[in-house]
Amino acid sequence: MDSDLQCPQCGSANVYHDGSLWVCPDCGHEWNPDTAAAPEAEAGVRDANGNPLADGDAVTVIKDLKVKGSSLVVKGGTKVKNIRLVTDAVDGHNIACKIDGIGAMNLKSEFVRKA
Repeated sequence: MDSDLQCPQCGSANVYHDGSLWVCPDCGHEWNPDTAAAPEAEAGVRDANGNPLADGDAVTVIKDLKVKGSSLVVKGGTKVKNIRLVTDAVDGHNIACKIDGIGAMNLKSEFVRKA
């Protein structure tokens, strides 16, 4: 056993090497530590298709979204320009923007795609 390596899923130190993969006998998770480290380094906000988003991007809403506390609806296909990414996202709403006819609001990145 490698004393430095732990299972990324359950945190168990009881892991063993099997061919090109590491295996955790406690939870059954198998992983390659070389490829598992790459996605963690590439963190950030991504749209519904997996494209990375940045401040100032334009996005398109992919489905109708009800505005909480109002009878308004943001229709699917609405284009939103000049978004800002929120680092301390509340309830997963990690995009701050202004939508014409509605005003300032926050969106979840899973309901938009990069325009």
